[in-house]
Amino acid sequence: MPTYDYRCAVCKRVFEATHSVSAKRPQCPHCEGSVERIFLFAPAVHGYMARGREEAARTLEPKTTISGHGPNCPCCHPRAMASDK
Repeated sequence: MPTYDYRCAVCKRVFEATHSVSAKRPQCPHCEGSVERIFLFAPAVHGYMARGREEAARTLEPKTTISGHGPNCPCCHPRAMASDK
């Protein structure tokens, strides 16, 4: 079950509650006031699935040679220079 962060509208205390997605909001455990859901931190994504996203993002980066020159650079591609003669 996911853990949610809440702030009480009455006493302004912040607390966590673990419940199903479809459950209604809990009441404040300190004053039993109404609460609003807040987002303190973005969730961290680790593991196998994150690795796939990182590899996919790397494929979108522009390809460069070791020297950083483009594909038609004569210093990196001597064959292209020889075929021009």
